Amino acid sequence: MRVLVISWEFPPTIVGGLGRHVDRLTEALAAEGHEIHVLTRGAADRPQEEVQGPIHVHRVPEYPPVVPEGNLITWVLQFNLGLVQAGVQLLHGRQFDVIHAHDWLVAYAAASLHELFSIPVVATVHATEYGRHQGWLPDEMNRFIHQVEWWLTYVARRVITCSNYMREQVQHIFELPPAKLDVVPNGVALRMSDDAGTVPERTELSIPRDSERPIVLFAGRLEYEKGVQTLIDAAPSILDSKPDVRFVVAGEGTYGEGLRRLVDEHGLSEHFEFLGFMDSARMPALYRQASVVVAPSIYEPFGIVALEAMAAHVPVIVGDTGGLRELVDHGANGLRVEPENSDALATHILEVIHDGELAGRLVAGGRRASSSRSWRVIARQTTEIYEKAIQEEESLRATGSIEERPPLRLVWDASMAYRSVVDREDELAQGTGDLAAP
Repeated sequence: MRVLVISWEFPPTIVGGLGRHVDRLTEALAAEGHEIHVLTRGAADRPQEEVQGPIHVHRVPEYPPVVPEGNLITWVLQFNLGLVQAGVQLLHGRQFDVIHAHDWLVAYAAASLHELFSIPVVATVHATEYGRHQGWLPDEMNRFIHQVEWWLTYVARRVITCSNYMREQVQHIFELPPAKLDVVPNGVALRMSDDAGTVPERTELSIPRDSERPIVLFAGRLEYEKGVQTLIDAAPSILDSKPDVRFVVAGEGTYGEGLRRLVDEHGLSEHFEFLGFMDSARMPALYRQASVVVAPSIYEPFGIVALEAMAAHVPVIVGDTGGLRELVDHGANGLRVEPENSDALATHILEVIHDGELAGRLVAGGRRASSSRSWRVIARQTTEIYEKAIQEEESLRATGSIEERPPLRLVWDASMAYRSVVDREDELAQGTGDLAAP
């Protein structure tokens, strides 16, 4: 099978779990014998056309004028213009079986190439703007993103989500027929040491290294919904009981400066270290240093960091929400805590640090839980969905019953998503609605 994968994240550009998912999935699909082409953004130190083992990578350069990523909507539109141009050149003279689009940032390109070449689209929705803002779209950009997400699921022949929680959310907010949706969880390298390569056993931390000092690790994007602020709020009571605990935060994001200010306000600067972005080659060594990995998310479609920590034999504590609730069996392979409850988070962290028997039980359970999540299994599940999308498209074309879709504007205006935005704006105008957290 020849597959065109479209993603705004792909090595060396990795921002969060989406990029790691696409990287691992394409490797596993290629290992299964499929011809994989990845259409992605340009990188300063990489050629536009590159073959990485069995994967063909096509990188799209920036068009003038250069648009900063902070101007997100304009950047996305310009990026998709480049994707379409590169995609048209790639698809002319080559027969592709399926297009796999990852998230809304590539929706325009996926829809355009589908219409031009009649190739079925499979879309993976890694997260939603609706979910990130706890069911509210506070400004024009949020509503734009939400509508593009909705449009991508409308264009796609099959829609993949990473958890049953996300499946229900996507079906509800985009009003999709249940039969159009498939659940394929994230995968993990079963032995995180396989990913480490020649990375030293311990990655460098500026906090003085001491094997007796426990390390509480957060790894992921620094966004409000990831709940790092809850860990910071929990830190004083943890330090009251265990003054030598180190808190290490690995990742970047729009909330990073706010989190650093919060650490300073709490007088915790000597206990916290922000490492910035850590690439996948360095993460296994970092996991191996941790006494416990925390993912205290408020909103989480899946929680790939928790799965990676399990595979690295580290106990995990997670927010009791979304996909994390499906992944973590409380007390068996990890601990769950009510989102934004800093007291409960502090209690659980101290339990794991002080109780070696509990930590060992969670590690053993995590090892068992991660053993069924190899990328080889995930690739085979994804291939089955590709085949289903191809068969559905061929069947519809053979019978001449490719649906005549109504104008998008009419569908959107009648949708629940649009009505809920209007209703919420009316509530706020009348002073009866509450704004969600940032």
